[in-house]
Amino acid sequence: MDRRILEHRATWQGAALLSRPDWHQSLSEELIRELRHALGQKRTQPIDGPRVLESPKLRAFADEIRENLERGSGAVLISGFPISEFSKDEVEEFFWTLGSLMGQPLSQSALGEKIYRVRDSGFQLGHSKARGPNTRRALSFHTDRCDAIGFLCVRPAKLGGENYIASSISIHNEILRRRPDLLEVLYQPFHYQRHNIDHGNAWPFCKQPIFSVFEGHFAANILRVLIERAHKCDEIPDLTNQQRAALDLVESIAREESFHHRFRLEAGEMFFLNNFVVFHSRSEFEDFQAQEKRRELLRIWLSMPNSRPLSPEFRSHYGATEAGALRGGIHPKPE
Repeated sequence: MDRRILEHRATWQGAALLSRPDWHQSLSEELIRELRHALGQKRTQPIDGPRVLESPKLRAFADEIRENLERGSGAVLISGFPISEFSKDEVEEFFWTLGSLMGQPLSQSALGEKIYRVRDSGFQLGHSKARGPNTRRALSFHTDRCDAIGFLCVRPAKLGGENYIASSISIHNEILRRRPDLLEVLYQPFHYQRHNIDHGNAWPFCKQPIFSVFEGHFAANILRVLIERAHKCDEIPDLTNQQRAALDLVESIAREESFHHRFRLEAGEMFFLNNFVVFHSRSEFEDFQAQEKRRELLRIWLSMPNSRPLSPEFRSHYGATEAGALRGGIHPKPE
């Protein structure tokens, strides 16, 4: 098939992202004052979990971020939140509100957690409960099962734990320039094994491509660890040499300094990204000995009301593919 260079505002390379006006946003003093007032108000009724705060300025800010994620750079860094001035519950309420105003929070685990605490839980590689976010090891470039993902840094690590992001559209275009034969492989479906914590999913495998264009909309998805697990199973054929070469090329281009942006979140900083146009990864980190000082981030997965349509090939993984549909997440384990 005749492939072409794709153009979109989310097509950027490395440090060029820093010059984009939609990349770095800061919470204004006026918004912080309104937020303090909202957090000081008592709940009008008992509810489970964080409340959604009444904050018109935060709502307007969330609207802008949502638009930038879908039609802009696809990644937004947010600073200016004075985290040390708020309690643990207030920080969670703020992050929950910002996410909820942008989209619909999704379950991220078999327990139905919609705010997930990213921290090293001490699980060894291969443990049934081990996931990338609850280890300290480096993570390859990947996407998550949602339209958009957000992180709020509660505490950074002692050393390391840097974030890497790369435009998947730019990677797509570079593969077209270097190895158009391998680009075609990435448009074909790959087997994925069901995640070890995805107990509510009745299907042991699904199939989806790394790259797709549907109704004029680009979408990229990759989680190589689940691809590798699938192809180690007897019922799934081994990855071909071309498939391995294509996956290797995606990772190697993303790792090139000219293609990714590297940064480290400090306490109170946040970043959000559109999973269909941005890959992300993390470096290994060294933690403090004291539990109260150890690295911790809050993570939220969002289904976005302004999301793009996806190829029907993504239905088994996301549950729905229509633009703006409620999709993604991990089904909680049935009682």
